[in-house]
Amino acid sequence: MHTDTERCVRAVQSKDARFDGWFFTAVLTTRIYCRPSCPAVPPKVQNMTFYPSAAACQQAGFRACKRCRPDTSPGSPEWNARADTVARAMRLIGDGVVDREGVPGLATRLGYSTRQIERQLNAELGAGPLALARAQRAQTARVLIETTALPMAEVAFAAGFASIRSFNDTVREVFALTPGELRTRAVRRAGDARGASPTPGVISLRLPFRAPLNPDNLFGHLAATAVPGVEEWRDGAYRRTLRLPHGQGIVSLSPRPDHIACRLSLTDSRDLRIAISRCRWLLDLDADPVAVDDQLRTDPVLAPLVDKAPGRRVPRTVDAAEFAVRAVLGQQVSTAAARTHAARLVTAHGEPIEDPEGGLTHLFPTPEALAGLDPEALALPRSRRTTLTTLVGALVDGSLRLGIDSDWDEARARLFALPGFGPWTVEVIAMRALGDPDAFLPGDLGMRRAAADLGLPATPAALTAHAAAWRPWRAYAVQYLWATDDHPINHLPT
Repeated sequence: MHTDTERCVRAVQSKDARFDGWFFTAVLTTRIYCRPSCPAVPPKVQNMTFYPSAAACQQAGFRACKRCRPDTSPGSPEWNARADTVARAMRLIGDGVVDREGVPGLATRLGYSTRQIERQLNAELGAGPLALARAQRAQTARVLIETTALPMAEVAFAAGFASIRSFNDTVREVFALTPGELRTRAVRRAGDARGASPTPGVISLRLPFRAPLNPDNLFGHLAATAVPGVEEWRDGAYRRTLRLPHGQGIVSLSPRPDHIACRLSLTDSRDLRIAISRCRWLLDLDADPVAVDDQLRTDPVLAPLVDKAPGRRVPRTVDAAEFAVRAVLGQQVSTAAARTHAARLVTAHGEPIEDPEGGLTHLFPTPEALAGLDPEALALPRSRRTTLTTLVGALVDGSLRLGIDSDWDEARARLFALPGFGPWTVEVIAMRALGDPDAFLPGDLGMRRAAADLGLPATPAALTAHAAAWRPWRAYAVQYLWATDDHPINHLPT
């Protein structure tokens, strides 16, 4: 979008928050960059230039605006709506792959050379993988500086910097303030509390999103399907355990009118950025609800559903392999039965974890931990035992890779090749584990009920043909159709 100068100028002059994260405005006279909705007086048109990423702005020598704080805007929805190499690379960079494995690791995961990856990212985003990762490290550092009392040395290494010097230089270059000055400003803005959690070891922060956001089906689904010991709804928040690259974590997520309140307890603060990224992915917070809803409103059947409760998101997962296992356990059984089966696996094979603030007890077992389970110990039909053990085996030996970097079509093909995987299981994994916004479940029982009530075609083939007009947002259409039923997944827990 940043190449459409006229459209970008209109967005900046109208301070349109819907475009925050889509592009960034760099001001030639002040050498700062802003989000489109910056409350400052818009610069003259001739002094504006536009970039596709904060990293590109920083690489061009611009610093972040101290007023609108563009680095805290929601991420671009493009990376969630696409499955090409650039989009997959951006999702991996957001998950910290460059910090952990370097650019060669990123390239290996995507099946390209480092030169090809750098060329593609520079062509579309104006910055290479190192610059993009650096921009994210800077934002993580800012969060830690402003919301915790951690010593600056700990902040530096938790944010992923290799040295105190690079930390100091980057913060000063990006924000035109030293780390100490950033913390002092945060104290002045928020008083002594400064947004930090009163609980030692817990980091509290706000996760922004593009309005509108309807939390009912989002949190309702997560709470209704919560696996005991791994997830729970407590005191108005969805809580769950997290398995992270450097340790473990527990997150608490609560819906607010203009943000999601997030509280993170981590055994290793280096996992902060990865944890934030996975929570945003879980709640689909980088979606563009206006674009989605406008497309779905073109269907007269969906328009009243969208108008009644706009901004529905697709509930996802923090661990694609975990969700695949749970999808198999949920085949042709009730939500309650699926939770029971999953809870038994957790108790037998999950890793224990301490939760001083609630009732969480385990991390969900990894495929490696499930590889040695005795199929006869599973209270499942024999065919589903075979489906589960074959899935686990494919995940362990690497013949099936599921994650935010997956090629959606390739992952579907590999899932279909496994015994017991039909359209419903494959598409629900594509929707919630892989994040395909166009995943569709025409044979789902809830979908069939909604179609009958609304006068939509009844058979899967006919419904799929009708839904062609909803593309590429059919996964969101599923959320609106599911919401016509009075199932607990459609209601915010009380």
